[in-house]
This record gives sequence, structure tokens and C-alpha cells, in this order.
Amino acid sequence: MATIEDVHEFLKHTAPTYMLATVDEKGNPRVRPFGTADLFEGRLYIQTGKKREVYKQIVAHPEVEICAWKGADWWRIQGELVPDERIVAKKHMLDAYPGLRKMYDENDDNTIVLCFRHATATFTSLAGKPSETVSW
Repeated sequence: MATIEDVHEFLKHTAPTYMLATVDEKGNPRVRPFGTADLFEGRLYIQTGKKREVYKQIVAHPEVEICAWKGADWWRIQGELVPDERIVAKKHMLDAYPGLRKMYDENDDNTIVLCFRHATATFTSLAGKPSETVSW
């Protein structure tokens, strides 16, 4: 049975660049590569900057979807992203991705981490592995 830890492991180590889909102010889909995934307090987080369009889109329309793939295997994570302003959550993310510290700091006004809630992750494989689903 799949767990949130399995999803995190795939995003962090197996397919560290994934696609994040949001909706812009006109209702148009927007997809871009992303590369952060952190498991903190049992919840899955991503990170961006408040000045970025992606953050503005998420705040306006928090329902997003991620697709991460490696070879014939992929996870789709669908859910709501909620900003977490706590310094401890930002620090946890930046400690997990020290290269981000060139652009971000947990104490600045730009860094933001967002956690998934009401999320469902579905694993699919063209290689004959069984499909799995985990919700949180």
C-alpha cells in the first residue's frame, strides 16, 4: 500500500523535476517544472517565492496538480496547496535544499512553502506494476 512517504521519495529522489499545473487569472492552465518536495510534520510541501506568478496563481486558485515521471512510472498528485508562513517550515525546506539559499531565506518576505491538503496521489506504470492511490 502506497504512503505519503513513497510519494515524497519519488518526488525528491526518483523524479526530482516534476511538472506543476496551476490556473492563471483568465482561467488558462499553466504548467512549469518544479523541483522541491519536502515531508514536514507528515505533510508534503513545495517551495517558491511570493513574487512569482505561480504563487499568485496558487493563492487565487489553490487546486493544483503535479505530474512526476521516471521511465514508465509516474505519480500524479492532485490537491489544494496552502501557504505555511512558519519560519520552522521554511527552514526545514531550505535545509533540505541548501542550493536554494542563494535565492531564499526563511526570514525574508519572499520565501514561502506550501503544503498539500485534501490531496490524492495516484501511481501508474506502463511497466505492469500495480496502480496505487494514497490520500491525505
